[in-house]
Amino acid sequence: MSATNDLLQGPLTEQHRELGATFAEFGGWNMPVSYSGTVAEHAAVRQAVGLFDVSHLGKALVRGPGAADFCNATLTNDLRKIAPGKAQYTMCCNDSGGVVDDLIAYLVSDEEVFLVPNAANTAAVVAALSAVAPDEVHITDQHRDYGVLAVQGPRSAEVLAALGLPTDMEYMAFVDAVATIDGAPCPLRVCRTGYTGEHGYEVLPAWAETPAVFAALLREVTAREGLPAGLGARDTLRTEMGYALHGHELSPEITPNQARTGWAVGWEKPAFFGRDALTAEKEQGPARRLYGLRATGRGIPRADCAVLSGPDGEAIGICTSGTFSPTAQVGIALALLDTASGVKKGDTVVVDVRGRGLPCEVVLPPFVESHV
Repeated sequence: MSATNDLLQGPLTEQHRELGATFAEFGGWNMPVSYSGTVAEHAAVRQAVGLFDVSHLGKALVRGPGAADFCNATLTNDLRKIAPGKAQYTMCCNDSGGVVDDLIAYLVSDEEVFLVPNAANTAAVVAALSAVAPDEVHITDQHRDYGVLAVQGPRSAEVLAALGLPTDMEYMAFVDAVATIDGAPCPLRVCRTGYTGEHGYEVLPAWAETPAVFAALLREVTAREGLPAGLGARDTLRTEMGYALHGHELSPEITPNQARTGWAVGWEKPAFFGRDALTAEKEQGPARRLYGLRATGRGIPRADCAVLSGPDGEAIGICTSGTFSPTAQVGIALALLDTASGVKKGDTVVVDVRGRGLPCEVVLPPFVESHV
């Protein structure tokens, strides 16, 4: 882990300290892990509302004549399936089909696409796109131009409405709106999305305005029995939903076919990064596939734990993420399992947790019901 002084700082570091947050490095950034405890923050999101600072996420603007067509010819998903005002989950792949990053593409117009990649991969995505962009398409890294605040949970709409923001949007729709913050107008972007499996929104104010917006949102969140939530709860919430995290379920060595994110690939498109390799792998069948594991014994599977075919069996895969599910009250994991093993949903496998065998049922996520 890097020394704190070497880490990148978001716009809210002092506010997090005042709230008593514990911190850790994530993607090169100094991130709040928890304030009042991961389980309490997790429960607040599932039962009421939670507020996350995810300003570390990257931002990049693709602008110019044909910007949308350019993104469609490089990123995996099919932008032609959505209209301006909608966002789309997509991926930037390499020539071998591995995932450089997964990201959200906001289609503003035919000439403007706003991208939100993962923090550590923003430069790689910008470089990959810039290397093939025509002269008329300009790609700008806007990492520190905007903050990102996620308001997630069944009472999230009430929180936004209290600031005069729109809430009646379809899933993955976004609008540019003006909030009333301390009596003053504050322009920002609101998207009906999130990373928790709950009804929620992501709010993108200007970087300099993020502290005031965070404070206003937090007042409304706590008034509704909600809590500020950190990286710990974000991880337990997304794992319960089976959502991929780059560096775990996706990577330059893990393809969308293997990670079960092929639904975000426009297979009929004539071109996108990695198309030939991904099409060939899809036709042949991937050598490994992502599954969920639900512990049937006492214990918690963790990332990098080996998955065995049985108590004395051979290794057939590896856990990519693992945690205790506060909602289901059981250990859960996501794991890449070898196709040749013949493993399928409903089978029992054994996870090697520090030399002790933990029996787990093979399932297909999510582990809990989605309310997006």
